[in-house]
Amino acid sequence: MHGSPRHRQLRSRTGSDSGSGTGGFSVRDSKQSSIMEKLVFLILSAVFRRKGLLLFAPLLYISMMLLYMGSLNFDVSISNLKTRVVSVSKRAPPGSLYRSPQVFEKLWPFMEAESRNSTTHALSTAWNSRVHNVWKPCINSSTVTELPKSNGFLIIEANGGLNQQRLSICDAVAVAGLLNASLVIPIFHLNSVWRDSSKFGDIFDEDFFIQALSKHVNIVRELPADVLQQYNNNISSIVNLRVKAWSSPMYYLHKVLPKLLQLRAVRIAPFSNRLAHGVPSDVQALRCLANFEALRFAESIRMLADLMVDRMIKKSSQSGGKYISVHLRFEEDMVAFSCCEYDGGEEEKHEMDLARERSWRGKFRRRGRVIRPGVNRVDGKCPLTPLEVGMMLRGMGFDNTSSIYVAAGKIYKAEKYMAPLRQMFPRLETKDTIATKEELAPFKALYLCWTCKDSQTR
Repeated sequence: MHGSPRHRQLRSRTGSDSGSGTGGFSVRDSKQSSIMEKLVFLILSAVFRRKGLLLFAPLLYISMMLLYMGSLNFDVSISNLKTRVVSVSKRAPPGSLYRSPQVFEKLWPFMEAESRNSTTHALSTAWNSRVHNVWKPCINSSTVTELPKSNGFLIIEANGGLNQQRLSICDAVAVAGLLNASLVIPIFHLNSVWRDSSKFGDIFDEDFFIQALSKHVNIVRELPADVLQQYNNNISSIVNLRVKAWSSPMYYLHKVLPKLLQLRAVRIAPFSNRLAHGVPSDVQALRCLANFEALRFAESIRMLADLMVDRMIKKSSQSGGKYISVHLRFEEDMVAFSCCEYDGGEEEKHEMDLARERSWRGKFRRRGRVIRPGVNRVDGKCPLTPLEVGMMLRGMGFDNTSSIYVAAGKIYKAEKYMAPLRQMFPRLETKDTIATKEELAPFKALYLCWTCKDSQTR
């Protein structure tokens, strides 16, 4: 009788056993109680009712399993043994917080000791190639025949950063070959993040690009006058086909080709990631040809790059002229877009909110959009800080005598985040330490010019 749920429920209502040692289980309901405490109280109360037990049994089972596995990340404890008050507190899931500085602080003494006692340099074996297969050409030139008559002109707009633009160009070459279309030299989208007004010829060798593909895809610098006149000499008047991301070759043949034949010219903007990964071998061969043979940097970029490589080799004489090149992706836009949190507190959150609004104008404030920094970090979607890259390199065996060349844009709060990387690798170089201001000036001038124009139009 005393052990029945109905009797325990009656006792909890009358409060007759609240101070007895036989121990009824009660939950204090106060103004300071959290939502989770109330939820626990409601679930326990429901369990003690026969009808509620049947109703909530499955939910209770699932909840207890999640709590047991740590998925909900709540600590449940009895905070007061006398009154038996249940205390529920939320804890951060493992790996959801940025704790690399604390890890580095503990590991640094071991790194220093390892550097002093190191007898073999990691670079002595890192450059020993284990790949013995000979590189094969993308396309067998002996099978190439004369190009058939073009079905029309394809105009694409390569959006995103430099790497996305490169991928878009390679996909555009593949699609042009698939449709037997003449590809107009790709247009670069003026992105609000990078604010770079560079054209194709400013970055890539345009003449070489056309010549390298001449036997496979017809490339033209601009639309013929008669086609342009058909659209009132305005490219924007040409129909822009909205192609879904990762579209298949069959989609282009069934949907885009008929429009191309009908209109003589079509646009696809934006064009980033508009061709599926899995494509027939002949289409993939054109991608390969564009990426590995047709695309090369403009002469001015190649000359400066060769000069910087020679200087880096001389600076890395202690390691036999070999060095590590690291492309850090810890620019402000990358940090903002990732929606991850580091150790900058409220100031960092405010700066990232402003950066997201400035570059993506409301994209991250849309209804239903939930930003969960902890989940992003657990899922491995947070850009590595320079500190984390440095610890990774030290873990791979590179010591403080290794020469490091950092290829990156402007690092977010560089003074703070680059300091530990320089501490681990004193022989660290960047483009600003390898090249002179005069050598870099021509490449910065275009960016600065566009930035000034952009700020004036706001």
